[in-house]
Amino acid sequence: MHGPFKIGPIELAPSIQPYHAWTFFYAAFFSIGMITFLSIGQTYILNVHLGIPVSEQGAISGDLVFWTELVTLLFFIPAGILMDRIGRKQVYVAGFVLMGITYALYPFASSVNDLLLFRIFYALAIVAIAGALSTVLVDYPAENSRGKMVAVIGLLNGLGIVITNQFFGSLPELLTSRGMGKIEAGFVTHLSIATLATITALVCAAGLKKGIPVNSRARPPLKELFKSGFTAAKNPKILLSYSAAFIARGDQSINGTFLSLWGITAGLAMGMESGEAFRKGTTIFIITQVAALLWAPFIGPIIDRINRVSALALCMFLAMIGNLSVLLLDNPFEPIGYLVFILLGIGQISVFLGAQSLIGQEAPRATRGSVLGAFNISGAIGILIIASTGGRLFDGMSPKAPFVIVGIINALLVFYSIYVRKLTAAQRKTVNHP
Repeated sequence: MHGPFKIGPIELAPSIQPYHAWTFFYAAFFSIGMITFLSIGQTYILNVHLGIPVSEQGAISGDLVFWTELVTLLFFIPAGILMDRIGRKQVYVAGFVLMGITYALYPFASSVNDLLLFRIFYALAIVAIAGALSTVLVDYPAENSRGKMVAVIGLLNGLGIVITNQFFGSLPELLTSRGMGKIEAGFVTHLSIATLATITALVCAAGLKKGIPVNSRARPPLKELFKSGFTAAKNPKILLSYSAAFIARGDQSINGTFLSLWGITAGLAMGMESGEAFRKGTTIFIITQVAALLWAPFIGPIIDRINRVSALALCMFLAMIGNLSVLLLDNPFEPIGYLVFILLGIGQISVFLGAQSLIGQEAPRATRGSVLGAFNISGAIGILIIASTGGRLFDGMSPKAPFVIVGIINALLVFYSIYVRKLTAAQRKTVNHP
């Protein structure tokens, strides 16, 4: 077998074939898009299928996210251990199968309690898809191409979010304009994305690399795998990357949950039809994702060229600016809203790429799945706290509140990144000049 192989400027890790990487690119395109669309689809179900008052939707959406993240907390470490023992492929495939089941069930909900039950499948799908995405992203690139690979995956995540959400977000209005009932349009939209998830599972089963990166003799025992995610935090850079994950995946989820909800509820309050409000709310979310998409190719090479901790500090600063800029808005349809949503998208993708590059550099090879499991647990805790408090503040105080909370956490992590940079520089001097 020849190697290492290259795809454009990206050098692949030894033993990774180009078709493995192309399959991963395909999977990455749909991974986050399918995860985020549920928030938009759920808003349609709450409004059209269940007729929930708009004044209650922020708290309900926040609670559904809270219970989802509670389940993910329990399963990220077991999923990481599973990936380290049996391989990444099986877990990734299972994730897309579970995602298909979620979308197939969602339009059949007759109450919020049904949605809560279906969210268990969704939570397990997130664990498998987000966990496998993060771990394969660490496995596949050579170290000198890590930032470029992370940028390409970020780009594909963003493109997938934009196209998946734009297409399926516009589908109910398209179907109803052609004479279909609103509830039937909700069924067709959700069953269509369920079919797509199933197809993606089959593609992953056919094309991702089998096995794990270390041979069976080098595999750590289960007890060590379970503990490794926590003991790895003794490395200050890994602890920093866990702190960054707290907000990185949180940022994506919060934008997905509350941006479209803000747009849709504001549109309904202004007297728009449900289809139009749904489309305009989706468009706000899409603007952030297009901005993220266009920014990824700029920030990826910067992350490769400078110290990864310094890069994370820069990424956190950009996210702080984006999230706090919502304070400029009275409603999401103001002209300056376009600039705010662009800044939100730039901040969101920057933090995701910065955190992923740092953990990719620092995670030990033999316990990578478990360390990435702990990384994702930190992200789940972030979503858990921000979604539950943000949902109530969204209803009771302002739709801007969840973003302001995230912006303040971004600001604190700028200072923490600077502290870790100075600490590790001082440690290196001590090692070099004892």
